[in-house]
Amino acid sequence: MQKEKLWTKDFIFVSIVNFMIFISMYLLLVTMATYATENYHASASMAGIVASIFILGALTGRLFAGRVMERFGSKKVLIIGSIIFVVMTFCYFIPVNIYGLMIIRYIHGIGVGLASTATGTIVGQVIPRSRNGEGIGYFSLSAVLSTAIGPLIGIFLVQSVGYIGIFVFSAVMAIVSLLLSLPIQAPIVERAVISTRAGFHLSSIFEVRALPISIAMFFMAFAYSSILSFITVYVAEIDLIEAGGFYFFVYALVILLSRPFTGRLMDIKGGNTVAYPSLILFAIGMALLSQVQSSFLFLVAAAIIGLGYGNFQSCTQALAVKVTPRHRIGLATSTYFIFLDLGLGLGPFLLGQLVPLIGYRGMFLSLACFIVIGIFLYYILHGRKDKELSASVETRVAL
Repeated sequence: MQKEKLWTKDFIFVSIVNFMIFISMYLLLVTMATYATENYHASASMAGIVASIFILGALTGRLFAGRVMERFGSKKVLIIGSIIFVVMTFCYFIPVNIYGLMIIRYIHGIGVGLASTATGTIVGQVIPRSRNGEGIGYFSLSAVLSTAIGPLIGIFLVQSVGYIGIFVFSAVMAIVSLLLSLPIQAPIVERAVISTRAGFHLSSIFEVRALPISIAMFFMAFAYSSILSFITVYVAEIDLIEAGGFYFFVYALVILLSRPFTGRLMDIKGGNTVAYPSLILFAIGMALLSQVQSSFLFLVAAAIIGLGYGNFQSCTQALAVKVTPRHRIGLATSTYFIFLDLGLGLGPFLLGQLVPLIGYRGMFLSLACFIVIGIFLYYILHGRKDKELSASVETRVAL
């Protein structure tokens, strides 16, 4: 039987748009704290707020994106988010005080939250259900690769042309992503009648079917936030600074090579065949990271973590979409990313309190144990029902 087509114009365009959004996001994330310090003489805590308030804005955008997409469609939300993305990128050129910069960062985050939730929704709509895991695996590479390429570009531009180069580059990314968004055709999905009951309802913000897998992702994102936040300080402490510069490159390369196989495996055998090995590898990688003494072992740990966390992230995103009716994919996508962002946002704050007590090595080793506990949590939340849910999805698609 011939496979349903995956690499359509819409799939390719939405993946490129997602890549440009995230590459701009990450190059700004890694440079805004030093920008605030050098240009606004901000304190360390204030500079940290300038960098991280963007995540709060993205979370705000995601909270409303799902509901808005149900009413107006994912394409309109993508365009609105992309326009905000363009406008706020140009606002970085306007001289403001530190508080004005925070407002720009927050609104910029809202735009990225709206646009990236829309891209995740559109890709879930255009991918054939029979190739769900494979398609989302490829799509999520656009975000994964940006975590490696974005910081490298940001550091290079600061060192070569200064912060103005970062803003120009981000503006170009924003404009191109908006232009590429225009020809994307989001499928028209028949939706259920929206309830007119007054008051707040959980189902208006979250997709209940996607909550279990999203909660599992929250715990793993919490663990991985330790690397995003503290890997630079850690490699300086253990005198592996040169190897530290290659961490995200190795991490992204391993995911790039493994993703085509893990995506197909998930489609054929189910989510558990990818999720359980990924979680085990993630725990092993964190344990190894906590004990490394050489550059070689450090990069081996990066590769193992890439195989583990990187593939678990794409697997859970695919599962969140898979267990959800097509008319609720927008809410499922926003639900998933809300919990992902919460994990990445809360992790640095809480884990930062732990470092003075047990050190960086102790923190990474503790998180390896935390991930092992997370394996049982995944089993309770989703793993024990994976076959049953997959069967119900296949029946629903057949009908």
